Amino acid sequence: MAQQFPLGRKVRVEVPASTANLGPGFDSIGLALGLGDVVTAEVVASGLHISVDGEGAGVVPDDETHLVWRSMRTAWERLGVASPPGLKLHCHNGVPHSRGLGSSAAAIVAGVGAALALVDPRLDDAARHTVSDIAGDLEGHPDNASASVYGGLTVSWRSGDRWLTTCPPVHPDIEPVLFVPDATLSTERARSVLPADVPLGDAARTAGRAALLIEAMTRRPDLLLAGTADWLHQEARRASYPSTMELVDALRSQGHAAVVSGAGPSVLVLTTRTRAAAVRADDRWARTTPGIAEDGLRVFSL
Repeated sequence: MAQQFPLGRKVRVEVPASTANLGPGFDSIGLALGLGDVVTAEVVASGLHISVDGEGAGVVPDDETHLVWRSMRTAWERLGVASPPGLKLHCHNGVPHSRGLGSSAAAIVAGVGAALALVDPRLDDAARHTVSDIAGDLEGHPDNASASVYGGLTVSWRSGDRWLTTCPPVHPDIEPVLFVPDATLSTERARSVLPADVPLGDAARTAGRAALLIEAMTRRPDLLLAGTADWLHQEARRASYPSTMELVDALRSQGHAAVVSGAGPSVLVLTTRTRAAAVRADDRWARTTPGIAEDGLRVFSL
């Protein structure tokens, strides 16, 4: 494999958080949120030097097991490019970890994006597609990763050996409200309780609501409550996050389109700008209105 990293080459990538599923869009629909991670990568003479601040500082590894670095190596392998002789990697993490806000996907997208940018900093459509494709493979599903790559609302699917994504325009009145708890929940644990099979009726109802969700997100915000109903994954996980489901039930009973954010335990409410102030929870939850990140992955050559 060819070596093509001059010493001192340096890039910065910015990656938004994401929320996945949005109720019925299991493993296929994602939404980029207005908070994120910033990763700076610089080619140096030798060694791997990783520093982390923000979320996960002092907890996540700072060696070759770091997720951003592992994602970079995978990207170079896919490109047929040898790793640089040394790398200085700084990660400023703004995405809460293990809260259902796509922190792993953001790290993967940051790593793949930085790896490609060190080869060629031009982030054109083909490069963005490559980042999304590799990140989707590493995640095992494309919902969070595609939202972090493209920004906005994403719908993704598998076609042959590639992940494909379309980005429906979000209605300008839609405002996401997040409720983030202190408690954490790993994606692996959340997925482990899901059944291998679901009743045909539940699958059919959820498919119909996923179609309605796109109509609600793009043209008819008044349909958000109906469009976020799910029968595939949230109820199966109730025992894993009872407080989350209690809040979801309470908010939905008030007419708010509340869902579990990704694998949880955060709660997402999709509402409108005029109704957002009325969406409230008790002090156990940190409430935030992060906005929607329209840009997705951003790359800067330093």
